[in-house]
Amino acid sequence: MAEIFRKKVQEKIFKTEQTEQFRKLVLSYKFNFYTLVKLPAAWFSGVRVAELNYDQCAVTVPFKWFSQNPFRSTYFACLAMAAEMSTGLLCMMAIHKEKPGFSMLVSDIRGNYVKKATNVTTFVCKDVQKIFETVERAKIGGDGETVKTEAVGRDRDGDLVARFEITWSIKQKSR
Repeated sequence: MAEIFRKKVQEKIFKTEQTEQFRKLVLSYKFNFYTLVKLPAAWFSGVRVAELNYDQCAVTVPFKWFSQNPFRSTYFACLAMAAEMSTGLLCMMAIHKEKPGFSMLVSDIRGNYVKKATNVTTFVCKDVQKIFETVERAKIGGDGETVKTEAVGRDRDGDLVARFEITWSIKQKSR
């Protein structure tokens, strides 16, 4: 039964009209404007989407004056914003234009900082399959579901900077 469910999700995940539309929107200048208006702290900190596809989402945060702490590294909250965005965009892609709509909320976040971030840090989340399976379960069951995602942040040299575990609560709105 679980294998049938997994196959059904795999078939739906790749290039539906909804997900492709969302992907193109996020990679356009319009999303940059959206972050300025709706997520100004992320925009001013320089958090930007580098890649969004059906395998992963990559979000960068630079080390610059606006994102630094007094210890000459990227402020932990800026790193957390980039990590959250790398997982949240995949959730948003999975629920884009679903009828009825969905609500999503971070229910838990855990960060492990390994190294000082002194240049661009890129957070990558590869939990696409897990996220889409969770959304499908929420559709079928009607109850809220949670999904634990991981965002791994590496610097320009490929060294591990931080690892975040972000749990999303996803629930379909009532009809």
